[in-house]
Amino acid sequence: MKLTLFRGEGMLVRVARGLRASPKASIALLVCVVLIAAAILAPLIAPQNPYDLLQIDIFDGKLPPGSASRTGSHYWLGTDTQGRDMYSAMLYGLRTSLSVGVTAGVLALVIGTAMGLSAAYFGGRIETLIMRFVDLMLGFPTILVALMILVVFGQGAWKVILALVFVQWAYFARAVRSAALVEIGKDYVEAARCLGLSSPRILFHHILPNCLPPLIVIGTIQVAHAITAEATLSFLGIGLPITQPSLGLLIANGYQVLLAGLYWMSVYPGLLLLVLVFSINVVGDRLREVLNPRLEL
Repeated sequence: MKLTLFRGEGMLVRVARGLRASPKASIALLVCVVLIAAAILAPLIAPQNPYDLLQIDIFDGKLPPGSASRTGSHYWLGTDTQGRDMYSAMLYGLRTSLSVGVTAGVLALVIGTAMGLSAAYFGGRIETLIMRFVDLMLGFPTILVALMILVVFGQGAWKVILALVFVQWAYFARAVRSAALVEIGKDYVEAARCLGLSSPRILFHHILPNCLPPLIVIGTIQVAHAITAEATLSFLGIGLPITQPSLGLLIANGYQVLLAGLYWMSVYPGLLLLVLVFSINVVGDRLREVLNPRLEL
């Protein structure tokens, strides 16, 4: 039994054409690719490791953008209060923020997809139990629940990731259940049951591929949301520790000296975070338009 996601063309071809047709989405996608590449290559392209004490000179602290160090090198984005190169610190912070956001988004997608498919396929008490828990999770502000979890369990990258997964999986579960209910009522699912195919095979080989469009869109938006949530938690001092810097932590450190005129320590990381989240959201909005035929002009 061969299934297709779209009539006449594959999903990837449709997505590629849709993104290419929108200059705004194309630019946003290019920005995302550049930032992801910069984060991956941070140890190679950063002038210094800003968290290696042997590479930091405390006497270079609080230098404005474009200043030269005592050794003759230039800090094009300035330094922070401890003498760390802001450009290098932002690359490492971007690396951490993306790692946390993408990991949390992928884990939430996997868990939410499994729960949503189970609720739609098995129905009955299983569906009622899962969906009531989903309703409960969606009834509370995401950042508040994550904040409460971290207050109890403390700081750490994996603790932040698990907190974000706990509050995000419900979005995927609800979307997958809605899409799966539509597919379950179609003839090919009944034919698969008559052929004696196992439930996992029907769920993941036949139903799931037809639920991918909303998952892709929600996944993109939730990654951006996870990055923002992590930055907020770190800014509040309960997210990542200072040994695992993120853009939110850099903004928090710079905010402490913002009124002293040292604007670059918080403004530059804040602008980078804004560009990252905005670009991901633009791509996500375009994917929503491309993968939802009802929104096509």
